Amino acid sequence: MTAAPTCPRCPGDLRAPGLMSSSWVCEQHGAVHPLHVIARPSNEALRKAAQALGVPLWSPLPLLPGWTVTGLATAGDDRSPAKATVLALAGPSPLGGPADLLLVAEEPGVGLGARYAGIPSLDPGACTAGPPDAKVEAAGHPTALWRCDSADDRAAFVGEAMGVWLYAVLWPPAAELVLLEHVVLHDLRDAAHVALDLPFGAPSPRLAAA
Repeated sequence: MTAAPTCPRCPGDLRAPGLMSSSWVCEQHGAVHPLHVIARPSNEALRKAAQALGVPLWSPLPLLPGWTVTGLATAGDDRSPAKATVLALAGPSPLGGPADLLLVAEEPGVGLGARYAGIPSLDPGACTAGPPDAKVEAAGHPTALWRCDSADDRAAFVGEAMGVWLYAVLWPPAAELVLLEHVVLHDLRDAAHVALDLPFGAPSPRLAAA
């Protein structure tokens, strides 16, 4: 089940394609790839979504101790594979208290990762210069992540994996220490994960927020 699609760059509603336009249109941002948030994420929803994606659906495997999957969303229409994905997770922060993590994969120009980072731009810009601030393993490859601009209540990192942007956005900012652990990301589109059984927690409000 999915809620009504919204803009990937803001929480605003969209105008559906019609006689005047073949695109989904946001009043503020114009033609966009509609964001579909799965209302009740499950392993079956993950498997179904993975069949219609043009970009990776990243998940840490194994999940970090105590963490659960709390949300899933994709950006795109039904005419072509999705242009962006986001998996939400929640668990204990290394410094204590709860933490949230959004993993976003997107083609350039979608703007979903920037929205969750809390910045107005479409893409991360020139932040990927100099030595990386964190590293993960993505689809078997060491992957550098650089800190990018973000709202004050979160920390955001971005890099490139499998030819598209990879964002990691964490709440609260101290939860960035999660990335100092050995985080191994797998693409859930891979046939090896078709029988994967991940634990799910309460749905995350982060996916629909600004």
